[in-house]
Amino acid sequence: MRKFIALLSLVMLITAGFSNYTYAQDENTTTPEVVAEDVAGDSITPTEEVVQEVAVIATEPEAPLSFHQILKEKFIEGGPGFMGIVLLALIFGLAISIERIIYLSMASINTKKLLSNVETALNEGGIDKAKEVVRNTKGPVASIFGEGLNRYDDGLGEVEKSIIAYGSVVTGRLEAGVSWLSLFIALAPMLGFMGTVIGMIKAFDDIAAAGDISPTVVADGIKVALLTTVFGLIVAIILQIFYNYIISKIESLVNDMEDSSIAFVDVLNQFSKK
Repeated sequence: MRKFIALLSLVMLITAGFSNYTYAQDENTTTPEVVAEDVAGDSITPTEEVVQEVAVIATEPEAPLSFHQILKEKFIEGGPGFMGIVLLALIFGLAISIERIIYLSMASINTKKLLSNVETALNEGGIDKAKEVVRNTKGPVASIFGEGLNRYDDGLGEVEKSIIAYGSVVTGRLEAGVSWLSLFIALAPMLGFMGTVIGMIKAFDDIAAAGDISPTVVADGIKVALLTTVFGLIVAIILQIFYNYIISKIESLVNDMEDSSIAFVDVLNQFSKK
C-alpha cells in the first residue's frame, strides 16, 4: 500500500512538472508577426520619451510645504545674525520655564493632609514626633513647619516670626529664575525690532546705490526687517504664556503656604494649652 501511494505521488509530481513546462513554453513563444507589430508601433525615440516624462513632471502640482518647512525656510531668509540670537532667547527661556514648572510641581503637596498628620503626631508623640513627620515630607510648607517646630521652646511669638521670615526665603526660592524669563520675553521683540531697523537701513542703502525705488531693489531688506519682527514676537508670545503659568503657580503656592501657616500656628496654640 505504501509503495502504491509513493508511485501515485511520483506520477502526480511528474505530470505537474510537465504541465508547468508546457505552459512556460507557450508563454515564451512569440510569433514574428507580433514582434513586428510591437516594433512598428514603437516609433517614439528615447529623446522624445524623456521630453514627455519631463513635461508630465512639470505639469504635476507641487506638494504643499509643511509648517515646519515653511518655518525653517523663513528663518533662513531672515538671516543668521539676529534670527540666531532670537532663537537662543527662545531656547534659554524654554529651559528656565521647564525647570521652574518641574520645581513648582514637586513643591506642590496636600497641605491639609500634612497639617492633619502634624496634629496627630503632636497628640501622640509631642514636638519630636511632629518634627519627624515634617522631616519625612518634601516641599516648602513642610520646611516652614519644621522651622516653626524648632522655635517652639522659645514661645509662640518666636514661632510666628520664624514662619514669616522663612516664608520669605521660600518665596524667593520659588521665584528664582523668573526674572531671567521676563528678560527674555522683553529681549526677543526688541531684537526683532532691531532687525527691522537694520533691514530698513539696508533697503535705503540699496535704493541709494541703485538710484531707483523699484520694489525689486528694496524687497530683500524689507523681507529681513519683517521676518525678524515676526519671529521676535512669536518667541515673546510663547515665553509669555509660560511666564503667566509660572506666576499663577507661584501665587497659588504662596497662598497655600500662608493659609497652612496660620492653621499650623493655631494647632500649636491648642497643643500648648493641653
